[in-house]
Amino acid sequence: MQPILWAAMGTGFTFLMTALGSALVFFFRKQASVRAQRICLGFAAGVMVAASIWSLLNPAIEEAEAAGGIGWIPAAGGFVLGIAFLVLLDVLLPHLHLNARQPEGLRASWRRSTLLTLSVTLHNIPEGMAVGLAFAMAAQHGGGAGTLSAAAALAIGMGLQNFPEGAAISLPLRQEGMRRRAAFLRGCLSGIVEPVFGIGMVLAAPYIGHLMPWFLSFAAGAMLYVVVEELIPEARLGEHSNAGTLAVMAGFLLMMVLDVALG
Repeated sequence: MQPILWAAMGTGFTFLMTALGSALVFFFRKQASVRAQRICLGFAAGVMVAASIWSLLNPAIEEAEAAGGIGWIPAAGGFVLGIAFLVLLDVLLPHLHLNARQPEGLRASWRRSTLLTLSVTLHNIPEGMAVGLAFAMAAQHGGGAGTLSAAAALAIGMGLQNFPEGAAISLPLRQEGMRRRAAFLRGCLSGIVEPVFGIGMVLAAPYIGHLMPWFLSFAAGAMLYVVVEELIPEARLGEHSNAGTLAVMAGFLLMMVLDVALG
């Protein structure tokens, strides 16, 4: 029961940060500037890259080697499976990226607002999985201070980058003509998958304990796919945006420090 409570608190925090970011729609009359979007998305990308390495791939290798296996095999295998999973969702699920005109995925007659919400919801899935797996691994190690603080660091990092993500969905929806309250609720809805998948991973942990390295690296692969496929292109880093580039570096540095200092 305790691991479920930990995961609920961790993913509850990440969801709360998404909601707080979405609440910015009540304070801004216009859509955030392109520069602000670059900074927010770049920061989120940096956090997710660092989290994938220090919070997911490194522990996956260490767990596999501690069990007497070859560390890089589950790390590489799970990484590829995580990418394949997101590619499949990207191909099948109708969604619309920020600042894009044409939706991706299977054709659907859904509104732009729904497609925008699904785009953010899509990459919140591996974030929820990552936090849930971190707390599940902490429980497997008896709730030791090291593994528990590392899981908390991951939850804090994911929560911090969820704040700008919440704003990145609610503000464009408001720009599309949606009422503030509806835009706020859509932003919150995009983050609800994190507690669902996070707690789901903890519930599944007793049955997948020996596969934990695979699932950790699976979440890493899925998150890095999101970074390369969505966040960095949407941050428009290819247009010589120093602000976006520095935001990536800042996000990476913050998550690295959190993981090393608290882990």
